[in-house]
Amino acid sequence: MKSNSTKKKKRNNGLRASTVIGRTALVFFTIIFILLFTLAALCYTLLTGPSPAMRDRVVLSAMQASATKWLPGLFLDDALVDEICEKSANVQEEVIAMGAFKADSDEEKTQETPADEWDSAIDGMIYKTYSGATYKAYMLIVKDPSRVYVGTSSDYKSGQIGARIFDIVERENAIAAINGGEFEDTNGHGTGNTPVGLTYSKGSCVWNDGLRRTFIGFDSNNVLHAVESITKAEADALGMRDAVSFQTGNVLITNDNENVTLYYSENNVGMSQRTAIGQRADGAVILLVTDGRSASSLGATKNDLIDLLVSEGAVVAGMLDGGSSAMMYYRDYYTKYGIAASELDEYQKQGLTNKYKAFTKPRHIPTYFLVKPE
Repeated sequence: MKSNSTKKKKRNNGLRASTVIGRTALVFFTIIFILLFTLAALCYTLLTGPSPAMRDRVVLSAMQASATKWLPGLFLDDALVDEICEKSANVQEEVIAMGAFKADSDEEKTQETPADEWDSAIDGMIYKTYSGATYKAYMLIVKDPSRVYVGTSSDYKSGQIGARIFDIVERENAIAAINGGEFEDTNGHGTGNTPVGLTYSKGSCVWNDGLRRTFIGFDSNNVLHAVESITKAEADALGMRDAVSFQTGNVLITNDNENVTLYYSENNVGMSQRTAIGQRADGAVILLVTDGRSASSLGATKNDLIDLLVSEGAVVAGMLDGGSSAMMYYRDYYTKYGIAASELDEYQKQGLTNKYKAFTKPRHIPTYFLVKPE
């Protein structure tokens, strides 16, 4: 009798455990279903609601990330999505005389910085943050452009996956870095093993797949170029030493020594994490990254980047890869600038200045713009 009672008690315990597990699983999946249903309803409302401006913003923001490009197509015709994207590519050029542009930039800087801004520089760089209406931005201004170069994750021949930012700065002994150019990234699962488009590093062409993209980088005289659709022969004629490629339509600012041209987009209202590089007339290089994809920082638009770069006097600039690739590293920046470590997340404590927002660890990427120590 005692043995039967024990067995019955064990069966009851087993049934109770199974019931608890089953009910817990039911609650969990119910919560997930409610969240997904709520998200779907919100997307449907925003994309099919009465506000075309809000619809366009949501579509273009979704199209910024490889992992969410499919989302607008669930609620809108492909033709309409294509129309919205094509409209966002329309560029409105704003041309400013170089003399007037320099005067405006100098006036803005005089109001915000000392007469000699480099008096307070650390590591030959100035670190700044900006808070916009929908984003937070992180900026490094590097006085000596010869310190900025393209670091590569591998020789691109062995199929090796790309490098994470923490690994490449350690390997290269770099003091600062931002992510670089384009790479294959289907649905956000790219391994970063090879770049896309013409790529130069340390004076050599390290990749040429023949694809024509926006081309951004430095020549042997440490002058930054941002041009659309360039060949290797044309790049060699410019004497390029370090450069990457990123999609098309990503030239932000150019100049011809007489006028500065700003390439604003008519309807590019998509918000995302962004990365850009620019150069001032005095040669100083501007590295820029913005946050995004969070309640407190939805992200920046292409036009936001132009305005930020212009405020610092950039006379040439290009946009680099963004989204979950957008990262800026600056070794021990929080110690140097008196930022409490308690305010930082795990990646910022390792050297990232921006808040990394993705479902994975920092991405494996084939190219970075790195900054040598002084």
